[in-house]
Amino acid sequence: MGMTDRRGVVLVTGGSRGIGAATAVALAADGWDVAVNYRTRADEAARVVKACGRAIAVQADVVEADQVERLFDTVTAELGPIGAVINNAGVVSPGGRVAEYDAERLDRVFRINTISAFLVAGAAVRRMSTAYGGNGGVLVNVSSRAAVLGSAGEYVDYAASKAAVDALTTGLANEVAKEGIRVLGVRPGLIETDIHEPGRLDRLGTTPPLGRPGRAEEVAEVIAFLASDRSSYMTGTTVDVSGGR
Repeated sequence: MGMTDRRGVVLVTGGSRGIGAATAVALAADGWDVAVNYRTRADEAARVVKACGRAIAVQADVVEADQVERLFDTVTAELGPIGAVINNAGVVSPGGRVAEYDAERLDRVFRINTISAFLVAGAAVRRMSTAYGGNGGVLVNVSSRAAVLGSAGEYVDYAASKAAVDALTTGLANEVAKEGIRVLGVRPGLIETDIHEPGRLDRLGTTPPLGRPGRAEEVAEVIAFLASDRSSYMTGTTVDVSGGR
């Protein structure tokens, strides 16, 4: 498919680094006009935009409902109607046991990983759903293999927050299936990004059956497939990209 074939407008939350940044670049190569959302890393977001070509960067903190609305309105005004949303913003806390977690840590993890995912998903539906006058579209939620594996001794709270995102994918997909929206997910495994604590990839990187950690680009290619019409008969499914782990 050539760059002359325009796919439409895609929004990537948390797009300034890691899987989000790689996904923005992959989507641009696939023919999308890309909106790169970031919270604080303006310089990194600008670098991603430069690598994408037809792209803009939009600052917004997606845990705040009013900022989510502003984000979607800005993207629509500058690029046009949104046809796909990659729900990617996320965070982990330092490794530790459940018995050591305090309410502040839990509130942060669930606000950023789960509540923000719901806020972004709701905004996406209100703009893409045919029931709201939209043209349909695709929502891809970025989860984690931790949602299935549990991350004992490291971050069970992160795992639980992503398991909730998996439930969002399943439930919302059924809710909007007849409104022109497909809802899908990806569960990355051990991927070489700066979300890991120092030494974690060295310790665990060879544990997947494929014998190595994954690259952000390898996750991005799957997301680009899910966002495209190449996956047109898929919805409600979350795909593992985890080297077999």
